[in-house]
Amino acid sequence: MRPACGQPALPSRATWQHGGVTSAPHAPLFPHDPGPDQFAPAPRDADAVLAGLDPEQREVATALGGPVCVLAGAGTGKTRAITHRIAYGVHAGVLKASSVLAVTFTNRAAAEMRGRLRQLGVQGTQARTFHSAALRQLQYFWPRAVGGGLPRILDRKLSLIAEAAAACGLRPDRTELRDLAGEIEWSKVTQIVPADYAAAAAAAARQAPRAPAEISQVYAAYEDVKRDRSVIDFEDVLLLTVAILQDQPDIARLVRDQYRHFVVDEYQDVSPLQQRLLDLWLGERDSICVVGDAGQTIYSFTGATPDHLLGFSRRHPGATVVKLVRDYRSTPQVVHLANGVLAQAKGRPAQQRLELVSQRDQGPEPAYRAYPDEPAEAEGTARRIRELIDAGTPASEIAVLFRTNSQSETYEQALADAGVPYQLRGAERFFDRPEVRAAGSALRAAAHFGGNDTLLSGVTGIPAQVRAVLTSTGWSAAPPSGSGATREKWESLAALARLADSFAHARPDATLTDFMAELDERAAVQHAPTVEGVTLASLHAAKGLEWDAVFLVAVADGMMPISHARTQDQIEEERRLLYVGVTRARIHLTISWALARTPGGRATRRPSPFLDGLRTKTSGDTASAAAAGGVRAGAARSAESRPRRRTPARCRVCGKPLTDAGAMKLMRCEDCPSDMDEGVYTRLHDWRSAQARRMGQPPYCVLTDKTLVAIAEAVPDEEGGLARVPGVGVRKARRFGADILAICAGEERPGDDG
Repeated sequence: MRPACGQPALPSRATWQHGGVTSAPHAPLFPHDPGPDQFAPAPRDADAVLAGLDPEQREVATALGGPVCVLAGAGTGKTRAITHRIAYGVHAGVLKASSVLAVTFTNRAAAEMRGRLRQLGVQGTQARTFHSAALRQLQYFWPRAVGGGLPRILDRKLSLIAEAAAACGLRPDRTELRDLAGEIEWSKVTQIVPADYAAAAAAAARQAPRAPAEISQVYAAYEDVKRDRSVIDFEDVLLLTVAILQDQPDIARLVRDQYRHFVVDEYQDVSPLQQRLLDLWLGERDSICVVGDAGQTIYSFTGATPDHLLGFSRRHPGATVVKLVRDYRSTPQVVHLANGVLAQAKGRPAQQRLELVSQRDQGPEPAYRAYPDEPAEAEGTARRIRELIDAGTPASEIAVLFRTNSQSETYEQALADAGVPYQLRGAERFFDRPEVRAAGSALRAAAHFGGNDTLLSGVTGIPAQVRAVLTSTGWSAAPPSGSGATREKWESLAALARLADSFAHARPDATLTDFMAELDERAAVQHAPTVEGVTLASLHAAKGLEWDAVFLVAVADGMMPISHARTQDQIEEERRLLYVGVTRARIHLTISWALARTPGGRATRRPSPFLDGLRTKTSGDTASAAAAGGVRAGAARSAESRPRRRTPARCRVCGKPLTDAGAMKLMRCEDCPSDMDEGVYTRLHDWRSAQARRMGQPPYCVLTDKTLVAIAEAVPDEEGGLARVPGVGVRKARRFGADILAICAGEERPGDDG
């Protein structure tokens, strides 16, 4: 029985080494060339596998013996190189597909690897995350090694940490619980027991959320609670697998007999625990290929370390070392800036710095924007995104990247005010969306009944069949107007239709049942097709992704590097984080910062010191005086050296300074008395609901709740006054002014039927 669309696939009962194969996301051979098709025909033989590789990629693909270390810069085609290496070895008869285990760090990366191997005609090679590979082995060998069934794996550990903290007499809030979880996870992946935490944290310069002795106590109590409940956590999966392989040579021998060749992607992010597992998989052999870039080490806070990559040649004398530096992703202008960011790097990772060479045509210079305050920065960014979309750049090819997740709300609001669709990376998962689940059920029913389903009567081909079923759920080929909830649902289903096109091209003889199997496999690893919408993401979450246009926001000293980065190693990791952000851009790159936090605040902020010496007068630097309304490139004096002072925003009721964005929109403290006209507010609320339904957008894309309150308090009587209400602006005043001013004047406006 197949699982429902959106539900995890059932593990195979027959073996522990094989699992489902998932196709690739849109990943053309050269990332800057989108190409018409998602899938390419499989090569005929080993020589055909090498066709189209550059000299360095070919060197990787043909280096099949002994240890291999690939130092691969951003956008240089590392996944292409290592998957072609596996395919070349299999087609040449040197490697047996089922004897290769490729491991990486995300389900998406593993799915991409499996998909590319499928394109190259390789079946049976396992491409998994470290945890997925370890879990499969743990589930299979646990009855033999320990007896009984594997303990339940915790979905979330915060509740148990709270219980452990309470047992220690502590009452941490939710933020502190997350911080404690981070310290426990770091300790486990670096193989530190509770008694050694304090000393280890001091040696690593950890900024502990509580006294180290207290964290040590909570850590020990947490382990006790897990043991009492007979549960294990994510980190235990690796620890227990290591313990079994280490203590039971017969089981280790079985694993090594199965897997004889290893490929490790993103090797700079390996933790000591993962390296220990890898060593146990390898045994005394040296058939291993690692791929990494020390310049992209950005997860040290989780226990990852580039030491294993940096010391690979020392541990494996005579290893083949290949450098990939041809950048197929970014324009020469973006690459030049990326190289410049790392040129100033210090420390061990800088010893293996890669100088990228762009293979793309010339593009625009990176733009630098200084804004008077954070709201102005968000509004200016949204305005520029609106211009790019209007000029033809798809919303899905634009990203706004920030240092911390807490910064997203301001940009969500600004994009909503500008009528720009967006998706927050890490929010609701694609296959969990109601419309996708409903479509999956309808497609499954149609596949089950086949030719007996009246929906498919006379309809041939997977693309046409999928569209016929989607149409029965209310979807249409033409997109609705607007950019809100209705459009988001349409885009979700349109993504399924596009996936059907690509799948049918790759497998012309496949059936609708085969397509459902593809969806099931994708759902199991949350490998979603592309959905239209600007991506909002933290820099850490953006690793491994790329867009045509990238906006790096809040790139100010204190945020980049972040204020709590104090040691040299921590500051250098912040520099590498900026490098990762820069290298996400293919064509357009904008870097911005705000001179003050709030309107009227002191303009004391400076751009990130990582940009020192990299900004030029010809690269789009913007004076703060023009930041809200336009660009003055190459101003004689930079914005940060002559900021325009503005009167601090103060509450119009009590006179206190305002710092919260919502309070500034109302121009009063949240708890100060409101003089809102309740009748006007109610009529505005009803009008907005009707307007949103007509536009196919969520209500907040018309006007936010705070803006409705601000209008009902101001009750403007002319368009200029309406435009000055925070959250309205000239564009919306022109678009909605007649209705809003009529409502403020006491007139009734038409509803849905008007």
